[in-house]
Amino acid sequence: MTREPAELFKAACGGDRRATGRLLSLVERGGADGDLVAQIAWPKTGGAHVVGVTGAPGVGKSTLVDRMAAAAIAEGGRVAILAVDPSSPLTGGAILGDRVRMNSALGAPAGKSPFIRSMASRGQSGGLALAALGAVRVLDAVGHDPIIVETVGTGQVEVDVVNAADTVVVAVSPGWGDAVQANKAGLLELADVFAVNKSDRPGAADARRDLELMLDLGDHPDWRPPIVETTATAGEGVEALWKHVCSHRLHLLETHSLEARRGGRAAEEVRRHLHNRIDGLIARPSEQVRQLIREVTEGLRPPSEAAQTILRSQPPGDSP
Repeated sequence: MTREPAELFKAACGGDRRATGRLLSLVERGGADGDLVAQIAWPKTGGAHVVGVTGAPGVGKSTLVDRMAAAAIAEGGRVAILAVDPSSPLTGGAILGDRVRMNSALGAPAGKSPFIRSMASRGQSGGLALAALGAVRVLDAVGHDPIIVETVGTGQVEVDVVNAADTVVVAVSPGWGDAVQANKAGLLELADVFAVNKSDRPGAADARRDLELMLDLGDHPDWRPPIVETTATAGEGVEALWKHVCSHRLHLLETHSLEARRGGRAAEEVRRHLHNRIDGLIARPSEQVRQLIREVTEGLRPPSEAAQTILRSQPPGDSP
């Protein structure tokens, strides 16, 4: 690094995209520099509308995100897109292929194209790595609004996206399955807006009907998730979809629900940091941890006592 995190942050706030990219690299890498970036960014967060887009593979999420970004740019938004890609089980690397499907937003007028970043899910349940939560904060702090997070599809939508988004868009397509499968995947609890994408194909009306029936069975006193038929490749229905996303943002503000949702996100991030720290203690054990494990193996002390000893021995500021 040729510049310190504080200097990078100042440059990123001024619109320097390379500086923003370097900050995100520090966050993704973790460690002391990543923690410092998080501390610098934290006081300036909270202004951006974070939109999560999720759904099974093949429903057209990347193209839908591209068109949504174009709609937001047309309204004057300074858009950032965070695409969380599948991680290789062997190398931990990501495919990072979403950019090739994002031609509309990238064709925006000079200086208004979105900032796009791909990140590896690193095999975490739900597809969102801890680093992705930190990346959202950095993008928010340097002035991007809205921030669209596209999560990896795994056959059933990822509940974890709720912990990173103010508004969750669940994309389905014709032939997606019946209401029983939807409930099994947790769609009722997850979605703020539904998009029936590829609606020019046969079965779109059936998919919408199944979603309506599913919603009829639920309880939605304040906000019933709207269902929008889209054909992202042609740009059809995307403006209506984006208007519903903006309406949900207004609803959160008017009902004072935004604070509670973001409070839940903060609590989840604390839990993730704790899990990450404990995983690090096991994956990269110190000599003390190895000795304690040997003592447990030899029957000299119970596992619970060893775990408590490890936790007590960790200074608050240490990172594994």
